[in-house]
Amino acid sequence: MTEKSTPRLSARIERWPVAGAFTIARGAKTHVDVVIAEIAADGHVGRGEATAIYYHGESAESVAAQVMAAADAIEAGADRAAIQMLMPRGAARNAVDAALWDLEARRTGRPAWAIARLAPPAPLLTAYTISLGEPARMEADARAAADRHPLLKLKLAGVGDLDRVAAVRRGAPAARLIVDANEAWTGRDVAAEAAALLPYGVELIEQPVKAGEDALLDGIRSPIPLCADESCQDRADLARCIDRYQAVNIKLDKAGGLTEALALTAEARAAGLEIMVGCMLSTSLGIAPAFLAAQGARWVDLDGPLLLAKDRAPGFVFTGGTMHPPAQGYWG
Repeated sequence: MTEKSTPRLSARIERWPVAGAFTIARGAKTHVDVVIAEIAADGHVGRGEATAIYYHGESAESVAAQVMAAADAIEAGADRAAIQMLMPRGAARNAVDAALWDLEARRTGRPAWAIARLAPPAPLLTAYTISLGEPARMEADARAAADRHPLLKLKLAGVGDLDRVAAVRRGAPAARLIVDANEAWTGRDVAAEAAALLPYGVELIEQPVKAGEDALLDGIRSPIPLCADESCQDRADLARCIDRYQAVNIKLDKAGGLTEALALTAEARAAGLEIMVGCMLSTSLGIAPAFLAAQGARWVDLDGPLLLAKDRAPGFVFTGGTMHPPAQGYWG
């Protein structure tokens, strides 16, 4: 019998250029710094990728440092369950959790979906993001994307949103539309704003009010489903979302990994909430575990690699807005 080696954890930061600029209400980005966690053991290396949640004050450097703070625990044999208790939710735990899933898959020769007792994953239709801009620019971007992406996600900012949505609808008359208010409707009449979007076929509104001010939605009867994003990080946030939102956007960097994301999905569904699975800017390595979490979700927004100037190889293949896992690797 071959003696098992001590697991060794390492972390590094990689910079990936964005295709043009990615613009939301909080600003524009021309690159994304991702953190790679690697756990080496028994001749195998498991890898996970995470992107700092900037609105939580995280940076790539702080995430990498938090990853390395778990090194002693990993060397002592901490598994995924132990890491859930040891590390707080967030990008660092996501990176370590993904590396542990990947390492187990490589050690056992079984894909991660089988280890998680999931059905074999199927290709998924993902939204494609139209960055925040002037209506004419968003219309042009929507027109350019419409042939390849039947589901578009618009970034909004509050003032002028109706003009933006109308412009995108002109540019992509047949596309399905979801919108992300990015907390910009705080202080606005959410029900009236939603009603104004009905003629344009908008089917979901993400995070209309600021996280922590969700009580502003008490009694609101929006004609379009509302989805909690910043307001729902993990299962601890579900109670305040029920009866205020009709869906939750699960992101592994928020939840702290696939392990928590699967548990959050089960509890959200049991509470009657619809599921959306999203991502931060990331490469295919970052969305690989999210692809498993997104199986069966009503809305999928895993276009992170499409928004980069280039992706890592092997990467997901996107055809007609549908994402297919790479032929190599243990995630697919």
